[in-house]
Amino acid sequence: MLKIKFSVFLLLMALVANAQHLEFNFNDNWQFQKNPAKDLASLNSQQSNWKNVYVPHDWSFEEGITKNGTQGQGGGYHNGGIGWYKKDFNIKKDRLNKAVYLDFEGVYMNSEIWVNGNYLSKRPYGYISFRYEVSKYLKEGNNIIFVRADNEKEPSARWYHPCGIYAPVKMVIVNKTHIAPLGVTITTPKINNNLANVKSKILLENIDDLNDLSLQTNIIAPDGKIVAQQTQKLKSKQTEISLEVKQPKLWDTEHPDVYTLQTKVLKNNQVIDEVKNTFGIRTVEWKTATGFWLNGKNIKIRGVCEHYHGGPIGGAWTKPLLRWKLQKLKAMGINAIRTAHNPRPQMFFDLCDEMGIMVVDEIFDGWHKKAAEDYGKQAFADWWKRDMEEWINKDKNHPSIILHSLGNETEDPIAPQLVAYAHQLDPTRLVTSGASNSDDMDVIGVNGGSETQKFIETANFKKPFLSTEAPHTWQTRGYYRTQTWWRDGILKNTYPLPDLTKKEIFFYEWASPDKWNSKKNHFDSSYDNATVRISSRKSWELVRDLPWYAGNFRWTGFDYYGEAGLAHGGWPFRLFMGGAIDVAGFEKDLFYFYQSQWTVKPMVHILPDWSHPRMKKGTKIPVWVYSNTDEVELFLNGKSLGKDKPGTKAEEMQCDWMVPYEEGKLTAIAYKNGKQVAKEEIETVNYPTKLKNTVKVLPAEGGVKKYWMITSDGVNDKNQLYPYTENKVYYHLSPSLRLVSLENGDPVDSTNQVTANYRKMFMGKTLAIVQQTNNAQTESVVLASIIGDKKLYASKLISIYTEDLKLGAKAQKSKLEVYYTTNGDDPSTKGKLYKKAFEITDGTTVKAIVKQNHKIILSMSEKFGEQEGLFWGDENTKDPWKNRGVAFQAEDATLTGATKSADGRRFKGEGFITFNNNKEGSVKWYLENDGSEGSFDLSFKYANDDKKSKRPMVLWVNDKEVATLNFDNTGTWNPDWKTVSAKVWLNPGANYIELRTKGESGPNLDELIVE
Repeated sequence: MLKIKFSVFLLLMALVANAQHLEFNFNDNWQFQKNPAKDLASLNSQQSNWKNVYVPHDWSFEEGITKNGTQGQGGGYHNGGIGWYKKDFNIKKDRLNKAVYLDFEGVYMNSEIWVNGNYLSKRPYGYISFRYEVSKYLKEGNNIIFVRADNEKEPSARWYHPCGIYAPVKMVIVNKTHIAPLGVTITTPKINNNLANVKSKILLENIDDLNDLSLQTNIIAPDGKIVAQQTQKLKSKQTEISLEVKQPKLWDTEHPDVYTLQTKVLKNNQVIDEVKNTFGIRTVEWKTATGFWLNGKNIKIRGVCEHYHGGPIGGAWTKPLLRWKLQKLKAMGINAIRTAHNPRPQMFFDLCDEMGIMVVDEIFDGWHKKAAEDYGKQAFADWWKRDMEEWINKDKNHPSIILHSLGNETEDPIAPQLVAYAHQLDPTRLVTSGASNSDDMDVIGVNGGSETQKFIETANFKKPFLSTEAPHTWQTRGYYRTQTWWRDGILKNTYPLPDLTKKEIFFYEWASPDKWNSKKNHFDSSYDNATVRISSRKSWELVRDLPWYAGNFRWTGFDYYGEAGLAHGGWPFRLFMGGAIDVAGFEKDLFYFYQSQWTVKPMVHILPDWSHPRMKKGTKIPVWVYSNTDEVELFLNGKSLGKDKPGTKAEEMQCDWMVPYEEGKLTAIAYKNGKQVAKEEIETVNYPTKLKNTVKVLPAEGGVKKYWMITSDGVNDKNQLYPYTENKVYYHLSPSLRLVSLENGDPVDSTNQVTANYRKMFMGKTLAIVQQTNNAQTESVVLASIIGDKKLYASKLISIYTEDLKLGAKAQKSKLEVYYTTNGDDPSTKGKLYKKAFEITDGTTVKAIVKQNHKIILSMSEKFGEQEGLFWGDENTKDPWKNRGVAFQAEDATLTGATKSADGRRFKGEGFITFNNNKEGSVKWYLENDGSEGSFDLSFKYANDDKKSKRPMVLWVNDKEVATLNFDNTGTWNPDWKTVSAKVWLNPGANYIELRTKGESGPNLDELIVE
């Protein structure tokens, strides 16, 4: 895609050296409202209720989650709806004779646009870029644009999707004769150490007369020097240029050297248009026997799959935030990303080019319906060709893209057409898919099926192979279990993954298991022992050692919102914990495993933490240390426990010791060539007394103002982390800041991240992201917390911590005062001035206010006691779910002719459904299977007191009739619930299970259990 270099000093002030080609940041001063209006006329007839927003903007993320969020479990219980945007902008008279484009990089979904009341068009796919030439609709002076995004039909994806204008917008103003948008195609057909042949095709628009037109092209090296140039007369609207670069600097993952092609259109020797496109010089080869080759070197792809919304802000990423995210992944040691499962905005590829991250660029999830109302259902058949053309033309010049991917876990006879069209549009790259029509692809991509021992031992491919999605393992930051957890039980042909101890030794959870809705409603162990089929260690061993195994893309890099049901059992879980980094951006232990395998700078990391408040002294705890050095020595309270060497086999990749628990300090010292090169210490902490706040600045770039990432840790007086701190942190922002997100990584915290002024710490940490709104440089944030042991187990001492963080250079110091109560009184009228820590009793709620310069800026509340916070159990509470499957509540399904009811007893969830004894209808559940296809047992919990009929219902699975189920009389309509079962075959990926009445009303239904 065209990569025009520009900077933005003021809104709508173009700053391109060539004034004949102007690009404007079009992201500021938008207004937004949720409104079901079907068209502009309907909108204009209604009362205005607009609010100012910044673009990129994601209204679904801002609204937060509810159990009944229309995106369902797949979307992390967020909502959809219909949203409208409008923006006023000024056009000068001398620009009315120009060509003016509005360029949108992403509007989710079904976008429609009006300029000055003129309807432009509709674009269904929410992840595709598009642009309109709007010249003929403009007028001198004030103009107005309206954008409608329609997400009324949900769920429209199998994961969380943003809503609205979630990617950047720009305006481009050029002469009538100009280089077409996406009109420069660059290839490097011949490359050796001495010379690279660079070819470009340039397409021009609106050429009335070729006379006096010429084209000048320059290649600018990474150091800024011109290394090749050419000028020629134009003979047609499309021109091909061939240039040579001597001693080219090759683009690779360690030295991502990028060149620039500067293209100028001249008329009578005067520049009338100019664009700059970055590109890289590199060779890519895929070989069946030896995998992937970059610039003649055989390298392993160390990749992660990454949903665009993975991380703490929903879908509205900007370049500074995206840089932060990619830097995190790069620090882990990745060299590649698969864009699961949709295109990305321009800035993503710009950053990957710059940072040396290879990309498998994926366009579609499915080629037909997978989620109930997705693009596959709504628009694929009519739009796939046009969307593929936009996708490939936009991304074609990026050296980071090594492979195109056409789909994910979908099968359809259309695949050969997709492959052929991709080759036609871009003959320089091969294509693959994530386990979709593999025989039709150039490179075979396999998802979870590549994780089994049988797959590895019987593999005999005739084409190059890439594991497009593996491994599937989970971790909850700060949580441990010594017993292996298999998501679906131990499947056939899996590699061994033994328990670490004979009996479980850790028994803490987010809640008592008897309060869970599903046996999967639990956290996941950070020992690399929570999985579907394989450990992360074994997966990497196979990739590293098998020559034909080109590489893998683990699922995923960051945790992400949505897909809360499959692995985690659904509500109250709101996100998917497959990342090596949690959704707040905090590194999990898995991050350090990959760092030990994928990086060379000496590192050492100990797990688990050494604070175990209810652990019996002497209990043997598996202590692991990840390191990329020769050997590691472990000390407990200064006494050496011996040395261990990291190995190459999966079970030896960590150094490990069985350490009898006692309070104190664990120290790991890593050695290389006999010398100490890295060290880590962790020490027992019994309870927190204050916050430790650290700030990371994300500098302004790409027309976006700077951000501050504020991490708060619950620590003791020595600034040592208490890993179970779960008190709330409150925030007060100065007027020159806006809150972007508050996130802690807790998979069951449903507090709104944008509208609330607090976030609890999860496993000791939480994050605030704030952004500058002007250049006043007076930015500051007051942070406060009522902090202590949530359960009052180790200490009944409570502290109230405040800090005024000065972010801007001109921020002024302020006086903070705290008043508090412990008896329920209002602290603003009856509060006591806080001076030092105080003791409380079980069940106490501490209330407090914070005054800044004598004005109340924060009101806080925190309850303490044995019933609060994390659940701490024992061996008797660890597994009450034996022989219970994954539950899907009937009231959460899609209903036709049935209604929800809570008029009864002994039901699960918030109620059950009834057909009101006289109606026909249906109930339809959606569930995902990211494993292999196979046989599953379905159990339907029901009640039927019809003494004349068994109320038969027809069972449909994936739109195919499977069986007729009869529901025997239970004696009551509730509370006596029974089950009827059926064995069915489920596909990998999306599945729909439906019960339809058969000529009469149906029974009451409470839940579906899948095993």
